[in-house]
Amino acid sequence: MEQIINLVSQWSRERKIIDNSTPVVQFAKLVSEIGELADNVVKGRCVKDDIGDCLVVLNTLALMKQTTLEECLVHAYDDIKDRKGYMNELGVFIKEGDTA
Repeated sequence: MEQIINLVSQWSRERKIIDNSTPVVQFAKLVSEIGELADNVVKGRCVKDDIGDCLVVLNTLALMKQTTLEECLVHAYDDIKDRKGYMNELGVFIKEGDTA
């Protein structure tokens, strides 16, 4: 995983995306990529490229904000690791303590 992230980071730097773009522009790009992902999910198509594209943009955004995908994932895991709850019959996760 580290190797591919380094290659994606290098790709973004070589194309001057990090130097010449902004976090706002990258966020808009992420929304666009998520739209493509949503389209393929609902149509039952392969989503590997779409998920990968989202990760590329997220990696670029992380670098622009002086962090890494790994640091962000660790932070998110630390936030959810002790979370308790369940997925209800409608597909909604209900955190322990929430009323449903």
